[in-house]
Order: sequence, then C-alpha cells, then structure tokens
Amino acid sequence: MPITIRMLSRIEFVRHVPELVDLYMAAMDYAPDLRDQWINSWRRLSASAGFRAVVAYDDSGILGIAHGHAGMPMNWWHLQVQKGLISIDQYDEFRPQLSHCFELSEIHVRPGQQGRGIGEALLNALVEGVPQPWVMLSTPEVDNESNGAFGLYRKCGFRDVLRGFHFSGDQRPFAILIADLPLTN
Repeated sequence: MPITIRMLSRIEFVRHVPELVDLYMAAMDYAPDLRDQWINSWRRLSASAGFRAVVAYDDSGILGIAHGHAGMPMNWWHLQVQKGLISIDQYDEFRPQLSHCFELSEIHVRPGQQGRGIGEALLNALVEGVPQPWVMLSTPEVDNESNGAFGLYRKCGFRDVLRGFHFSGDQRPFAILIADLPLTN
C-alpha cells in the first residue's frame, strides 16, 4: 500500500485529535486515563503561532503524526529548557536558538509501522519551508541512543543541547536536541 504524507489544516487537526492522540498513546505506551488530558492539550497547542501538523496514512488509516509550532519564549517547554541551560551555564550559548526555533512538539509512528521511513518523511514534511533557522525537540533518553527516534534525529543532523534533563513533574530523563534548517538528511 502506498503511504501518503499530508499537511493538516488546524481544523482538520482539531477534528482528528482523538485518533491522533490514540496513536501517540500507543507509540508512547501511556495509560488510557491520560487520553482526555492529551486531547485537550493538543487542541490548545493547535492555536500556537506557526502551528503545523502532518500525517502519514495509507488505506488502513493514519500511520504517523508530527506537529510543532514557532518557539514561544514564555511557554512551559521553553522555560523548562531555559532553566536547564542556566543550571549548566549554557543559556547564553543557546539563547538565540531557543528564542527563534521551530519546536517539534511530537513525532510518532504507529507501532508495527516503525522502521519504514515514515518518521523521516513526517519530519521533513513538517519543517520544510518553516521560517525559523533551527528546529528543537525533546525526546526520552535511552541507553546508547538505541532506538529509532535517536537514529532518525542523528541522521537528520540533530545535536545535543541538554542530556539527562528532567522536566518538572516527569521522572524520566530527556535529551534536548537541535538541528539547523534545512535538515541535512
């Protein structure tokens, strides 16, 4: 079956958020009781400046989702990363990037469909033509970067900003990564 990558309008994104969140929760192995919280959060996020979303699908349905927005200097994610950079005396080095990036909020491929190039196609489509000179993201840490997500990010030219970083309220360590735009893959 051929796979199609398509940009969603904000209206389409909001309409499909429940299905997109279900894919996200399956990919991240989150508990079902978080579903309503994520649906509300994603719908609010769609109102962000520079919001973009792309989906991958075939005849069986949606296979992947990626979305992001223009970096927002006073949003929660920005403030958390800023605090982390200050704690290691690196904020001045990354201030321009953090303030003028495209924030990749989410990129997920349905379990069973991973490893087919869908994530790379989603990422490329999402950031193509954005006006920001950098894209930043956070991803859960894994030993030796041994998962498909880290492989994709490194292939596309992402480099470290923060490692082993803990967001408030989350016990998992995260990597904060950045890449120049356009991507190098």
